Amino acid sequence: MRAFSRFKTTLLAAALVSATVTAPSMAQDATAPGALPAPETPAAAANSSPAAPPVAETREARLGGLFERLKREPDAEKATGIANEIQSVWLESGSATVDLLMLRATQAIARKDAAAALDFTDQAIVLDPDYAEAYNRRATLHYTQNRYALSMADVEAVLKREPRHFGALTGLGAMLEELGRDREALDAYSRALAIYPTLKAAQDAAGRLAEELSGQPA
Repeated sequence: MRAFSRFKTTLLAAALVSATVTAPSMAQDATAPGALPAPETPAAAANSSPAAPPVAETREARLGGLFERLKREPDAEKATGIANEIQSVWLESGSATVDLLMLRATQAIARKDAAAALDFTDQAIVLDPDYAEAYNRRATLHYTQNRYALSMADVEAVLKREPRHFGALTGLGAMLEELGRDREALDAYSRALAIYPTLKAAQDAAGRLAEELSGQPA
């Protein structure tokens, strides 16, 4: 059995770091410390500027440009900066309530309370079933608890909503590799590298697996 603790550590660290990006906006939207903000009303939505472009359109345009840059960038350090920008966009749920739930999940992870983190993430998914990052967070939590079937189901949900999610693909590769499904794992890593060519974790894993599988029958 290969040692995969490094993958769990990496994924858990990513979960801790990612949600903190949204903390400033959540602090502004919350009605009181620790209180969930009230949902937007139709009247409030009607008062928004009609000239503003739809959020989804703006978000997708931003992501499209970032992914093009990520695929073309040969410098690993610069590519990491672009990947971080993509992750910041992914974290934008568009809901102050969902953002706050995700922050609370991150805080629960930091104090090693996986049960609370899962509860907050479940609530976020109920409120916004199309928010890919909530599934990604839950997939990471299940993975660190060795619940691979549940984690892989959540990864599938992530990729259904965001097929370019290089983090989910890398995590999928790690799980498949640990389960001994090396050819499928190599495919997952290769898919991640097609999106993010300088992603070192996927590069290392794909290189290792390609070498191991080179002498084996297909």
